[in-house]
Amino acid sequence: MKKIVFAVVAIFGITTLSAQSAEERGLQIAIAADKADQGFNSSIVNLKMTLKNKNGQTSERLLVTRTLEQTEDGDKSMIVFNSPKDVKGTSTLTFTHKVGSDDQWLFLPSIKRVKRISSNNKSGPFVGSEFAYEDLSSQEVEKYSYKFLEEKGSLLIVEQDPVDPKSGYTRRIVTYNKDKGYRIEKVEFYDRKNSLLKTLTYSDYKLYKGKYWRALTFNMVNHQSNKETLLKFSEYNFEADLADEDFTQVALQRAGQ
Repeated sequence: MKKIVFAVVAIFGITTLSAQSAEERGLQIAIAADKADQGFNSSIVNLKMTLKNKNGQTSERLLVTRTLEQTEDGDKSMIVFNSPKDVKGTSTLTFTHKVGSDDQWLFLPSIKRVKRISSNNKSGPFVGSEFAYEDLSSQEVEKYSYKFLEEKGSLLIVEQDPVDPKSGYTRRIVTYNKDKGYRIEKVEFYDRKNSLLKTLTYSDYKLYKGKYWRALTFNMVNHQSNKETLLKFSEYNFEADLADEDFTQVALQRAGQ
């Protein structure tokens, strides 16, 4: 009797899986990735940014990123540049929202003012890098519609189409690793003309607290300009116990001075 029951369950499971649409499976994968990273609360990490122009010449910047996890909405984050002198003190504050445009502010030490970044400018380059301001936002499920494309061993490839009409991208092709907590291995960005614009590759992953995967190397390559931005992260600090008051416009200005 048990064998018959198990056989029925197995058949039902296969039928259910095959009936799942590409959109449903894509959404399911995004939800699984989001769930796998929940509960880290807050983090601080130092990093080195290396900019490479089309001729191969490089320049370096040192910065620190602070992140505060939110449960009811998207995460909050602050980035502060520590060097070189011409960008020292430049800081950005991002409030990611699950629905609607994100809130972003930029502090420029040269004029000692906090400037709000318009949602119309979110596709612009972040401080001369190949990252756009919208790339600074946390990964929120509600920001995209989804379509599962392909499975290659442990890798799941999903198309994500931004919901926000002001996004600089028509779509992103995201590669997840289902055997490693659904961590992201690669993202391909397509511009408003639906041409491949950039590829972001994640590497040197490290597992923190037995659950949270963090890539210590990000490499963003712009295929249209032949420029590149490399981010090298140091050890993550998950014990900082950051709070909402660490992510205000006042805190942004204070961090940049």
